[in-house]
Amino acid sequence: MNRTHRRSTIRRQRAERRGRFAEWLCLWHLRLHGWHIVARGWRCPAGEIDIVAKRGKVLAIVEVKSRAEVAVAASAVTPRQRRRISRAAEALITARPDLSRLDIRFDLMLVAPRRLPRHWHDAWRPNG
Repeated sequence: MNRTHRRSTIRRQRAERRGRFAEWLCLWHLRLHGWHIVARGWRCPAGEIDIVAKRGKVLAIVEVKSRAEVAVAASAVTPRQRRRISRAAEALITARPDLSRLDIRFDLMLVAPRRLPRHWHDAWRPNG
């Protein structure tokens, strides 16, 4: 393995660890604010949902983004990612019809070092 490849592997592993830690922080933030975690890292052929949480009649499809700055994290969800997450949410509802009666919204949780997670409610709406 050459030096460049080894460095990129180490960077990728660190980013994955930061991402897992950010998701863990967001899970606890949601729980402490009264959310029930329905699923974490839910995958299907259409895509992946970081966190699925329920509170009352709301089902939140939550995308977690961790960056050095909150503003950078907020801009990290591309339109393509939003479409994939929306398709994954459709697949989730198909697989879990008990969730279909809830009001579904797409949230974003932003994580930056030494800051509490920011929960951006209703961050986007899927294209009809």
